Amino acid sequence: MILFHFRVFKKDAEEKSFVKYDELDEAYSEEEDKKSRFLGYCPSCTCCRCLAQRYLVAILSCVGFLISFGIRCNMGVAIVMMTKNNTYDDDDKPTPAPILVKDGNSTYYNRTVPTLPHLPQFLWTPETIGIVDSSFFWGYIVTQIPGGYLASRVPANRIFGLAIGISSFLNILLPGAAQVHYGLVMAVRILQGLVEGVTYPACHGIWRHWAPPLERSRLATISFCGSYAGAVLGMPLSGILTKTLGWQSGFYVFGIIGMIWCIFWMIFSFEKPSTNPHITQEERIFIETSIAESGCLVDRDMKTPWFKFITSMPVYAIIVANFCRSWTFYLLIISQPMYFSEVFHFNVSKSGVLSALPHLVMAIIVPIGGFMADKLRQRLLTTTTVRKIFNCGGFGLEACFLLGVAITRNTTTAIVCLTLAVGSSGFAISGFNVNHLDIAPRFASILMGLSNGIGTLSGMLCPVVTELLTKKGTADEWQTVFIIASVVHFLGIIFYGIFASGEKQPWAEPPEEDRWRPEDTLKPEGSGKLFSYGAFHGLDSQADDKMNGGVISNGHVGNSSTGNGEYGGFDKSEEYYNNGYGGDYGKRMSFDAPLYSTKEELVQVQSKDSYLNDKREL
Repeated sequence: MILFHFRVFKKDAEEKSFVKYDELDEAYSEEEDKKSRFLGYCPSCTCCRCLAQRYLVAILSCVGFLISFGIRCNMGVAIVMMTKNNTYDDDDKPTPAPILVKDGNSTYYNRTVPTLPHLPQFLWTPETIGIVDSSFFWGYIVTQIPGGYLASRVPANRIFGLAIGISSFLNILLPGAAQVHYGLVMAVRILQGLVEGVTYPACHGIWRHWAPPLERSRLATISFCGSYAGAVLGMPLSGILTKTLGWQSGFYVFGIIGMIWCIFWMIFSFEKPSTNPHITQEERIFIETSIAESGCLVDRDMKTPWFKFITSMPVYAIIVANFCRSWTFYLLIISQPMYFSEVFHFNVSKSGVLSALPHLVMAIIVPIGGFMADKLRQRLLTTTTVRKIFNCGGFGLEACFLLGVAITRNTTTAIVCLTLAVGSSGFAISGFNVNHLDIAPRFASILMGLSNGIGTLSGMLCPVVTELLTKKGTADEWQTVFIIASVVHFLGIIFYGIFASGEKQPWAEPPEEDRWRPEDTLKPEGSGKLFSYGAFHGLDSQADDKMNGGVISNGHVGNSSTGNGEYGGFDKSEEYYNNGYGGDYGKRMSFDAPLYSTKEELVQVQSKDSYLNDKREL
């Protein structure tokens, strides 16, 4: 394990300062008898990883995305009952109802007549329905890039919480707007899109400060799986509420829940570890040293390399992948209930439940894929290879299963293929959707806004194209819709496989004078203690006798968790303090580490990949 020598600045009244010089010896001198309880990811509790503050952020943001995407499902489910009267099955048979009839002699008498349970309340044409569905994305696309830029300048956690809270309030207004005119519905949906457009960029802005490099995949995918869990709960719950309480009920329920969540988020979320009063010192040290983030550098204004964004092929690879995945995602979110209703004649409740099944599988696979991606990056493969395997593999499986949906006319086969298609695409989230943090962590929120904004074009185009292709609602028309979705994914595989990268781009580095230099902020001194600090184990303060005049020798890392062995100089290679399982990682570096490595981020040890072994001395 890498051994570190830390001292700490004096704490400010309102903010914990970045770990530099004065306090670490005192902070840990009283805790040496509790070393066995220390874990990098859960410093004070060895039995529950989620108690670490960064995992708490992941869980809360997951719930936020769940509510956000549940809100998006409301209209897709409710609009079936709002505008259709020709799709009912055994559960929705005409029922007798008494009415008062006047005869020719002006006398009244009771008469029983059959009535349909779900008469259309709004006589909207298919084109109108398509416009209402897509209007959300007219606003959503506008705030993607501005939201990413804003999240890089102001606290991203506040932007994230307020966006979902405001969208929830607007959701409550939609039923009333529908009673007035569909144009007003479009206006409210556009406003919802405007505020929700900042959520994904803001989430990347949050992980810029909170996610250690070798935990990026798992933390980000925990957050993002809320999007698919939102579809899992949003579709069936909206269907049940629509059938039992009326089409308006889904808008009210999700709106109220979202506003309640916003209050909790504002109380328990913080911009970065140094502003969180609840975080333990151990976890804060681990996060800040992992991402090489000091308070003086983070708050400094940095120029945004806009021209580099639009000339970088790895950036375009992310954009194309986002567009391709969004095409199928929004196709299913918006039109899947209609597909089951028109092709298989399911009622709104049943179609809502079946529509949620694929997203349930995806919600399970997404965090599993994130964990697997991090493991492969730690042990076997480079970041570029991992991103391409997960993205292209997930897209390939999804494209093949979508072809199965297009070809089959069997209900069971269609449901199975659709479920496997969406579920397998969950692996792709550990590819393109985390890739921004690899190639440019400082500008991840802006890049997320850029890629998600262009990807959102599919959310605008897909509903319109679907409505134009399915005017009669026949199986052959829906076959064309799913073939197009499959082809889009195959094209995404080709582009991402050629141009994607997991390396940190040269333009993402800060200017030389602004780079974080551990030799300036973590100077070794003889009076201090030497700590072995790992992501999962490794607090060790028994290495004083291994110091030579207060200077750490320029050597290799030893293989013991007790401070024995050869002690290497300060090196920021995250692999070595993210793989300290039990404190005995014991793997020697394949190259001689200098006293300090000033490169901001080295995710892996030297490898055959050009971007990790480019003939430069690390």
